[in-house]
Amino acid sequence: MTDLLFRNDAYQRDAEGRVVQVTEDGNLVLDRSLFYPTSGGQPGDAGLIRWDGGEATIATTVKGQGTQVVLVPDAESDRPAPGTAVQQRIDWERRYGHMRVHTALHLLSVVIPLPVSGGSIGAEKGRLDFNMETPPEDKLALQDALNALIARDLPVAEDWITDEELAANPGLVKTMSVAPPMGAGRVRLVRIGEGADQIDLQPCGGTHVARTGEIGKIRLGKIEKKGALNRRVYLHLDP
Repeated sequence: MTDLLFRNDAYQRDAEGRVVQVTEDGNLVLDRSLFYPTSGGQPGDAGLIRWDGGEATIATTVKGQGTQVVLVPDAESDRPAPGTAVQQRIDWERRYGHMRVHTALHLLSVVIPLPVSGGSIGAEKGRLDFNMETPPEDKLALQDALNALIARDLPVAEDWITDEELAANPGLVKTMSVAPPMGAGRVRLVRIGEGADQIDLQPCGGTHVARTGEIGKIRLGKIEKKGALNRRVYLHLDP
């Protein structure tokens, strides 16, 4: 079991930890992890760990058994022995890009209120696949609506419900291709806005910015036809 530090504070960049396992593949399991593991379309974090006498570059992070988080060092890095105390440091610029894009994709599902069949998150761009028979008539209008939501600087927070409550409210689930993070008895919901200004609430285990204004301006990219009832919509962070 790994203590998920990224869940407590997505903005934390450094933390101590201890190696509890080195896998047969040379990957590392820590007792507590700042590193987010690949899931839900969001890539695993990269970064660095240091210990007395060595360091390892973390190329990516994946899920292990149960709630274990597994850090994958690059091939050239040393491996600390089990029991070693380490200092973790994530690649913050990459993580923050993921946070901004991920939150922007939640807003994209608000301005395009259609079932989502897939998605992908990068540090500078992302995309959602929608059950969309015909393309949008006015992509610029969608882009303007998305940027207007961002500019409202709405708070982004979390709520928790039980597995049973989610099963009784299937309308909360927008993404058909990714199962909600269930099985632990409770499910994390990401809420955008609050009270009368709430505009979105959906299950999600990823990392997000604290306010929509942090996303910055968004540019909608190409819209690709991926099937008779599917279209892929790209968005880009606008420098």
